[in-house]
Amino acid sequence: MVDEIKDGAEETTEESFAELFAASQAKSGRLQPGQQIQAKVLHVSGEWVFLDIGQKGEGVLDRREVSDADGNLVVTPGDSITAWFTGSSKGELRFTTKIGGTGAADRSMLEEAWKAGIPVEGTVEKEVKGGFEVRIGSSRAFAPFSQMSLRRVADTAAFVGQKLKFIIIEYAEGGRNLIVSHRAILEQEAAREMDQLKESLTVGMTVTGTVTSLQKFGAFVRVGAIEGLLPISEIGWTKIRDVADVLSVGQEVTVTIKSLDWEQNKFSFSLKDTLADPWESAVEKFSIGSCHTGTVSRLAQFGAFVTIGEGVDGLLHISKIGKGKRINHPREVLSEGETVEVLIEGIDRDSKRISLALADVVRAEAEAEEDMATFRKQASQAPATMGTLGDLLKSKLKK
Repeated sequence: MVDEIKDGAEETTEESFAELFAASQAKSGRLQPGQQIQAKVLHVSGEWVFLDIGQKGEGVLDRREVSDADGNLVVTPGDSITAWFTGSSKGELRFTTKIGGTGAADRSMLEEAWKAGIPVEGTVEKEVKGGFEVRIGSSRAFAPFSQMSLRRVADTAAFVGQKLKFIIIEYAEGGRNLIVSHRAILEQEAAREMDQLKESLTVGMTVTGTVTSLQKFGAFVRVGAIEGLLPISEIGWTKIRDVADVLSVGQEVTVTIKSLDWEQNKFSFSLKDTLADPWESAVEKFSIGSCHTGTVSRLAQFGAFVTIGEGVDGLLHISKIGKGKRINHPREVLSEGETVEVLIEGIDRDSKRISLALADVVRAEAEAEEDMATFRKQASQAPATMGTLGDLLKSKLKK
């Protein structure tokens, strides 16, 4: 019993000491191998890139890690990069952006990368059952299909031959059995970009994005690291029946931000808000008394909506549809998609409402009114000697 208490006390003491040591290390700001930092490029020499690591002294990074295939630098002084501390050598603080890109990645380096979460660079050699074979230096690794991208990719063969960064997610048998993930790298990059977007994006801002998928209710658009919904009602001013008639996957679009919910990871956009409101010119184009050809867009119990211009609908009230006959529903006379000629009876610009009437009915009523007016005029101008019908009959009988 005493031994158990003693062992427990020793274990507690060891844990406390480890915690105190870790706390003191963190407090002192001393870098630990595998620690990730954001560093700023200070200057570049023949072989090294010197980094401002936010502490006393500078960090160094192999120039080849930030050069392209032709040896050209892809960073300039002032740029911020993500790097991992690998240790000290000859008084220098050494950093890396990846392991395996500048030479043979031996198993000790790979084990260090696995423990510290340091990215490794590998070349996708070939497609195998369930994923890909990846060469990292002189070692071979396996990358499952699910760990190659953030979302499913139809053309998996496109990965073969690519040189990519990976995170080692499983290290076994002394490094002979490696499982790696490129998706983990993409998630890290997306998280960093998400943090930047939180500071820069605001509701109402106009941004450029790419259509990623089409749905019956709208389209999904990716703007940097975020993906949001573009509802079908926000695609244009006109009524859209099929999103594919207007948008396509991969299309670049300019949209405004309608909502940003960072906690729920839900975002929405509007394409319509970037387009001119057709109602701005509706009053000039659709004057009262003018006739226009339109298309019946929707039928309701109280009437029919008729599209007379892009984004401009007017209401044809049910009382204006029956041509003098009482009807219970507009469908008894009209059908959606039908072309009709209408007359503008009234415009309310503030409420964006236009009152319509069937042009042929108005004409018929006008002709009837004109005929009646002509008849009344002729009757009033008839000769007085003719008298009434009774007088004419009396005159005839006398003869």
